[in-house]
Amino acid sequence: MKRIVILGSTGSIGRNALDVISRHRDRFKVAGLSAGSNIDLLEEQINIFKPPVVAVADGKSAGELRRRIAKGTEVLSGEEGINTVAAYKESDFVLSSIVGFSGLVPTLSAVRAGKVVGLANKESLVTAGPIVMKEAEQYGSKILPVDSEHSAIFQCVDGRDRGFLKRVILTASGGPFVGKKSGELKDVKPADALNHPNWKMGRKVTIDSATLMNKGLEVIEAAHLFSLAADRIAVLVHPESILHSLVEFTDNTMLAQMSVPDMRGPISYALSYPERLNSTVARLELEMIGKLTFYPPDTESFPCLKYAFDALKEGGTMPAVLNAANEVAVNAFLDKRVSFNTIPVIIEKTMNSHDTKRDNQLDSVIEADRWARKKAEEYVHEYSK
Repeated sequence: MKRIVILGSTGSIGRNALDVISRHRDRFKVAGLSAGSNIDLLEEQINIFKPPVVAVADGKSAGELRRRIAKGTEVLSGEEGINTVAAYKESDFVLSSIVGFSGLVPTLSAVRAGKVVGLANKESLVTAGPIVMKEAEQYGSKILPVDSEHSAIFQCVDGRDRGFLKRVILTASGGPFVGKKSGELKDVKPADALNHPNWKMGRKVTIDSATLMNKGLEVIEAAHLFSLAADRIAVLVHPESILHSLVEFTDNTMLAQMSVPDMRGPISYALSYPERLNSTVARLELEMIGKLTFYPPDTESFPCLKYAFDALKEGGTMPAVLNAANEVAVNAFLDKRVSFNTIPVIIEKTMNSHDTKRDNQLDSVIEADRWARKKAEEYVHEYSK
């Protein structure tokens, strides 16, 4: 029986993970959960899975939850509470699925506790990849990728000699605006950008998919997960979202992983690794799909992908600045304060204003994030409608 902690259990990844666990109660037990402030859903999850400990980021909401639930589940609060759940001694596996930079410290808490970490919080590696990977080695923590693209790469290279790996190719659906030019995007509304054709995801990651920033963040994540330089990572737009990534070897042959676009696939693989669960997702019937298409991304109309490559090559604190500026810009777009096409403008201006530090210290990453959010908000105010 594998004991599971889910950080961000009320989000899209967390809900999908609990769906997988509910189908395999003989294999998994929920040891802990964390959420931001959605205590209504967290209360439901507690009643169903009865974890011994949970944490709520918002202290007031945590107090309300304590009054609602029966004895048997301890309710912690704040960042300290979430970190305690992340390192909970009675767990075997921690799914890190908190959205954004706020997932970094809880991920490190799980790593420092020597846990097997299923990583869905890509921002941990985007902002502090060298720190996270070094500490994973130091504390004996194994990191298993949960993003569909990185899970695909992992499945293709697991057990193989990495010396024969030439490059990896991440696929991108292109989101709801695949094939559009920048001039066609100037009047895009949040509802338009949230209408993803293939994947059911949270609001922030769905906007990132529409701008191609999600793929840019995944490029940086892949660099740290698989120890690859930027020139050994490529991106192809693949609107069908069937082939999730490819790996190319030194003899120019390739391996790819394919499945229907359903996050329960990579989640279940991480949960059950090195085994596989039966029939987690629908069967892939290629004859019904008919064709698979691929073409290069348009980085003129969608420059966020280029900025991510630039940040990866620059290194140091620049990826943290990229991520922070993007979070601010996306929130401003969702709040209808700036236009869709202004998102990359804010990111570029913030990056251009930053003086990169390269000391690989967590304090420097946190300070770069703080600085970038403040600077990006200044640009949001400048471009607000």
